[in-house]
Amino acid sequence: MTTVPEPGLAAAGDDAVRLCHDLLRIDTTNPGDGTGPGERVAAEYVGAALDAAGIAPVLVEAAPRRSTVLARIGGHDPSLPPLLVHGHLDAVPFDAADWTSHPLSGDLVDGCLRGRGAVDMKGTVAMVLALARHWARSGVRPRRDVVLAFLADEESTGDFGSRFVVARHREWFEGCREAISESGGFSITARPERGPEAGRELRVYPVAVGERGTAWMRLTARGTAGHGSKQNPDNAVATLVHGLSRLASHRWPTAPTPPVEALLSSLERELGLRIDRSRLEEEAVRLGQLGELFDCTVRDSANPTVLAAGGKVNVVPGRAHAEVDGRFLPGHREEFLATVDRLLGPGVTREFINCEDAVAADHEGPAFAAMAGALRAEDPLARPVPFVMSGGTDAKSFARLGIRSYGFAPLLLDPSLHYYGMFHGVDERVPAAGLGFGVRVLDRFLRTY
Repeated sequence: MTTVPEPGLAAAGDDAVRLCHDLLRIDTTNPGDGTGPGERVAAEYVGAALDAAGIAPVLVEAAPRRSTVLARIGGHDPSLPPLLVHGHLDAVPFDAADWTSHPLSGDLVDGCLRGRGAVDMKGTVAMVLALARHWARSGVRPRRDVVLAFLADEESTGDFGSRFVVARHREWFEGCREAISESGGFSITARPERGPEAGRELRVYPVAVGERGTAWMRLTARGTAGHGSKQNPDNAVATLVHGLSRLASHRWPTAPTPPVEALLSSLERELGLRIDRSRLEEEAVRLGQLGELFDCTVRDSANPTVLAAGGKVNVVPGRAHAEVDGRFLPGHREEFLATVDRLLGPGVTREFINCEDAVAADHEGPAFAAMAGALRAEDPLARPVPFVMSGGTDAKSFARLGIRSYGFAPLLLDPSLHYYGMFHGVDERVPAAGLGFGVRVLDRFLRTY
């Protein structure tokens, strides 16, 4: 059982639900090509919510409608480095025809708020907003200064959000050494296989301590244009498809990094597991949601995602294009790119859409310990573990300022809810009670760390 919240935080949890509902009703879809509605309406809503509680927000824009909100909350101890708490206001596009509730409804169904961005990451934005408002109205202060950044454009390159504020508004982050943001601190229900707690229901809470590097690439194959009825040994489409086939079918070798090894060891210790390091792919399948924590982060990967060529069935085009989402482990960048080039072959060239190195934070330091302690205080069944995210976040932009980010957006989930399945998925939803839990955990962490 989780602890009973004090009355003020219970009200803050209710506020988080209302704020999340309102944010889900604001369209901030980001297709990545500049055609979306932008984040201005959501940013103005966030700014007004802060201002109503006496917290002065500053709105900045990298381009029209691409809005970010910045604010600062003073702490008790000015000698401590400030902590950055960042989240993003944009969300990925959707096809409403596939959804049970409209993706912009914010409907509360079966205890969950439904809508695009519920877990990624308007629910977390709502938790942080609600807690900040509660502190301001109650005269509560965190231990150290907290810098709030509600950002545009995370679902694309960050050029209109995190990269912009790092380049143009870095004074806001002066002194910050650490940050917390999305994609960590959620619960996965599990039962130990052996040991004194065998068969008992526990909850694993993975806290993100790193991300793989990102290499989004645009590929081009050039050939000889001609009539579709003629033999064409220099067909750009065929050259590109053959290269993509080799790339997509390549089995990247496993190479667990220290934080991934720390995850594996933690799962073994907390749940009485035995994880065979020589069979990690099979072990990930066996362990289900727990296996998803390491399946994608023990190796590099490259997934073709976009294909474009030609415009008429009887015309062989002179060039063909593709886009590939590449991810690589720390220290693997050059080896990864060399392997990509070898697999694509000499007839395909590549250029970067976006390329950023892997990032990591300390999984053995006081920040991680404080997060783990806050989780255990609110949930006696909590078993916090470190993990590395397979994808990327705005943490990479803030790493340019020397800021180490943790994925820590606490969320207590029903065992039936598959957290990763809801990211960018149909019927994305977040439990209302889980938002209240997150507010309480964040309050414990930010008032003590």
